[in-house]
Amino acid sequence: MIDRRRFLHLSGAACLASMTGCGATRLASPYSAHVVVIGGGFAGATAAKTLRLLNPHLKVTLVEANAYYMTCPTSNWVLAGIKSIRDLRFDYRALSQNYGVNMIIDRVTAVDAAQKTVILQRGDCLHYDRLIMAPGIDFVWDDIAGYDAEIAQRVPHAWQAGPQTRLLWRQLQAMPDNGLIVLLAPPNPFRCPPGPYERASLMAYYCQRYKPKAKILILDQKRSFSKQSLFIQGWRRLYGYGADNGRIEWQSITDNPVVALMPKNTLETDFGDRFTADVLNIIPRQKAGKIAQLTGLADDSGWCPVTPLSAESTRIPGIHVIGDAATYAGIPKSAFAANSEAKACAMAVVALLNDELPQAPLWMNTCFSLLSPSQAISVSMVYKLNSAQQIEKVKGAGGVSVKTDTASLQHESEFARHWYQSITRDTFS
Repeated sequence: MIDRRRFLHLSGAACLASMTGCGATRLASPYSAHVVVIGGGFAGATAAKTLRLLNPHLKVTLVEANAYYMTCPTSNWVLAGIKSIRDLRFDYRALSQNYGVNMIIDRVTAVDAAQKTVILQRGDCLHYDRLIMAPGIDFVWDDIAGYDAEIAQRVPHAWQAGPQTRLLWRQLQAMPDNGLIVLLAPPNPFRCPPGPYERASLMAYYCQRYKPKAKILILDQKRSFSKQSLFIQGWRRLYGYGADNGRIEWQSITDNPVVALMPKNTLETDFGDRFTADVLNIIPRQKAGKIAQLTGLADDSGWCPVTPLSAESTRIPGIHVIGDAATYAGIPKSAFAANSEAKACAMAVVALLNDELPQAPLWMNTCFSLLSPSQAISVSMVYKLNSAQQIEKVKGAGGVSVKTDTASLQHESEFARHWYQSITRDTFS
């Protein structure tokens, strides 16, 4: 930890150095190396903090386009009225004040891997010794005719928390008492695999209280989904799933995909079936964030392949990719996984800067999903590298919720709240 005067001095020196231009000679620095981290979500913020904890002699610069981060975890809770948008908001002051991370609020426009430089929108240039990318997700807009980023301003995806969450919440409130909500769930892989189904659960809870004749139809571009049996058990018990008057209906449309958004919130499938909604929630297919695409880190899948041991890109040496943008085969794209990947990556980067081989890490994932404000289910797993340097599950180390009695599900909902408090504190405090 550094005192306030020294922190301000170092921050000012860093700003001055960044404005000298990419072609300039590097200024003398008291730091052993400079690691730049792009993206301040669960992966990027954790990586920046962990790097400074592991080696306070490293200069660590975190570049983030926004002055604060809105968490996607628990954003579905807003739709049940049990959280507000304000509750999702975290800033970066603690990373600077407590850990000496050099925070830059700006957008990255280009990365030159050969010169090891990052170009910012305002024109500044950052030199790095190692670069960590945590750009999150972007959306694939050309799957559904008539649906794009502009139309999403009135037909929300709400898969990036903030204004989109607020828009969906307001539409839910304004819906007729007998309204139909149509939720289009994306194909794999995507951020937070159980997320669409938690969302359906909490919208059903809200409708049960305030829109008693409303119904939710999930059109799924997959044949199955995460924690499916547990969700269906919960839906059957809480929301009449499977009955004529059930509040939730799930339908796989893998063989008859949605191809167009028509007027009046109507989805049309490949076979010509049409579904008209009072509230339409389209969650598009996803890919790695824009800067990863521009840099060439993503392959034809749209995601960024990495060497699991170090999170280093298999396409561009010296750049590490973590979080939702990266392909960690077998590990889902979740906040907990991103946090775990970030810590493993930080340890690997410190080792590589010391000309040492990274040690084989363990990764962890836990994901809680609310069925209602007072009941939840979960999945957890620990992962390791096998002898072929591929990721595999550690046998006996995790699994899904086993007990589904009311008391156990209530305990899980309490665990979900404590987990959120813990991971946001671990990442941003």
